[in-house]
Amino acid sequence: MFQTLRIKARLRHYARTHPRVNFAIRSSMIFMAAFGGTYGFLAGSTSKDSGYDPNTFAIGVSFLFALACVAIVMMSMRMRWLRYKMRKIALHNEALVDRNWELKEAEERARSLFETQGDLILRRDADGHVTYINEACRVFSHKTSSELLDTPFAFTVLEQGDAAVEPDGTRVHDQCIDSPLGPRWIAWRESLARPEANRPAEILCVGRDITDRAEAERALGNARDYANAANRAKSKFLATASHEIRTPLNGIIGMSGLLLDTQLTPEQITYAKAVKTSGEALLSLIEELLDFSKIEAGKIDLEQRPFQIGALIEEITELLAPRAHARNLEIASYVDERLPLEVVGDAARLRQVLLNLAGNAIKFTSTGGVALIVEPGIWPNEISFLVRDTGIGIAPEAQSRIFREFEQADERIARNYGGTGLGLNISERIVRRMGGRITLESALGKGATFEVSIPLKASGTGLAALLAVPDMSGKSVMLVAPQTIEAALIARRLERWGAHTCSVSDVSVAQALLPERSWHAVIVDHALGASDVQNLGAAALHHAARRIAMFTPAERHDLQPAAMSAFNGYLIKPLRAASLAARLTDDIASLVPEPGEDAGAPRTAITSDKGLSILVAEDNEINALLMRSLLTRLGHHPVISVNGHQAFESWLAAETAGTPYDLILMDVQMPELDGVAATKLIRTREAGRSTPRTKILALTANTLVEDRYACFEAGMDGFLIKPLDRDKLTEALSGVTPSSHLAA
Repeated sequence: MFQTLRIKARLRHYARTHPRVNFAIRSSMIFMAAFGGTYGFLAGSTSKDSGYDPNTFAIGVSFLFALACVAIVMMSMRMRWLRYKMRKIALHNEALVDRNWELKEAEERARSLFETQGDLILRRDADGHVTYINEACRVFSHKTSSELLDTPFAFTVLEQGDAAVEPDGTRVHDQCIDSPLGPRWIAWRESLARPEANRPAEILCVGRDITDRAEAERALGNARDYANAANRAKSKFLATASHEIRTPLNGIIGMSGLLLDTQLTPEQITYAKAVKTSGEALLSLIEELLDFSKIEAGKIDLEQRPFQIGALIEEITELLAPRAHARNLEIASYVDERLPLEVVGDAARLRQVLLNLAGNAIKFTSTGGVALIVEPGIWPNEISFLVRDTGIGIAPEAQSRIFREFEQADERIARNYGGTGLGLNISERIVRRMGGRITLESALGKGATFEVSIPLKASGTGLAALLAVPDMSGKSVMLVAPQTIEAALIARRLERWGAHTCSVSDVSVAQALLPERSWHAVIVDHALGASDVQNLGAAALHHAARRIAMFTPAERHDLQPAAMSAFNGYLIKPLRAASLAARLTDDIASLVPEPGEDAGAPRTAITSDKGLSILVAEDNEINALLMRSLLTRLGHHPVISVNGHQAFESWLAAETAGTPYDLILMDVQMPELDGVAATKLIRTREAGRSTPRTKILALTANTLVEDRYACFEAGMDGFLIKPLDRDKLTEALSGVTPSSHLAA
């Protein structure tokens, strides 16, 4: 069957290619068929043996004529159908011609586009020979098309980048090639393409000149490296400058503290306090600059540890209380009872922010006071910390710029109050780093309110319950105090506890109100005057079971107990919520010492029954003298070494003699051998021995995290920051057990 179809196809192809031969053959066959048929019919009908009958002959002729007519009609219909098909074929051919013309035009446009394209375009066959190349590629190769086509041409590669394959199979890579224009970076994209049907696929390579981008990226990389190097240099400079400044500052603050502990005239005390205050102000400036440097370098890390909100706020308030009371200002705090007792966050950074805001509030307030209020925020797990003052206020036009670095409200304020203008900027950056926000509401002459809103989740421990609230429902409490911030917050707290609070600012009015009802407690502020407070206490003997007086630490220190015999309880300002609750709920028979009572008392030297043997490695003479004096006053036995070698030799001699040191205070930066290297020598010598190792604390003026890690990696047990604080030194020494022998 397939053979027959193949023969027919060949015959049709021959007829189409030789139309005249086909016409002659067809005409001859038609003539012979017609002639033969007619002749046979006539011959047969007229023969003698045919039995000719005219009727039959007429019928036959008619039949033949009818057949001829039918054939003619069929032929005519077929011719019409063929003409119709020919017209359709002609139209189709015209459409094909138009389509072919469009395809050629599109091909020309594509070719023109490829030729004028700035990208490098070439195709390679399976053997790597070039089958097509555009003008841009020829320019880069500096050769003609005839020299490139059907050759394994390849650019000279100066540098090859990493290659990658995309999900669709396209291979991408960068190359630096040599060209007449010099070294150029080309980004190549290689994919398979089929140029024509029935032909194998070829590799289509499209390259784009990215030299400018590569140079820009390299310039950016160099700029980044330069910026990182400059940043490291800045950090190193600040650390070095900090160390160099802290070292003499340690002597200034420490020696002025020792000087104040001696017998001085009032004038000398004034001068010594001025020296110490100036040193502390300089220390605060250094801390701000270091914090700003850490934030700029992105080295500020946040801890996530549980801490108690109430304890943190009360510690801040008590820490700032002496400064506020010295300016005759009130300072008080209030923590909403709806807040969890313990939350998770960075307590140290939050304390830094609140100390900065509250410290500024005290600095810019001359009358009235400062309040620290903690309330639930507007979002879930958000806590708002409000620092409100009655100070000079901030103009609206200045509020938008005070959070910028080195900016203050105006030049007059900068001249009158001083400061670098870094505190608020540092606080704002820390709050943003903690995921919170800081806002300001203020008006000139009407004080300011800074609100810090930070998301803080309750800790998962059992301390995450709400603040303990005493039940004061139905109980009457009289609060006799000037209309100050502290009195307002105490009244607010009592009302939240359910007490019927009567706030009075006049002693005579309070005495008149005493007989009206049975009072659960009468709270009197000593700021109303010693005699008035004493008289009011005596008048309240038969009207209130609890008679409580409020004092500042300085007032409590100077007050004689006999003058307050009518009171059976007292509170130290700023008040702690737990202390107020205890005075209102417990039975009070006598005055009970309150934490912070002796906060204003002068410090005295602390001695111990048996002092510690301490090796001090310190190269600065003034700091060495300061350490010797401090340790001697604390009842210990210091030995001074001026460098790491001497410290190691002294430690080794004491170990060999059987009189080891109880503690080593090791300065980190010393000549010849620094503290880190000396500590490593000591720890190496101690390795493999069964005796307890010597406790080593670093004395350092560097506060960067890297310096602390270096100390711990060397084997140190802790560190003390210069300028050295006497209380922190005492706390560090309290955990050291003295040995049975003293080092010589």
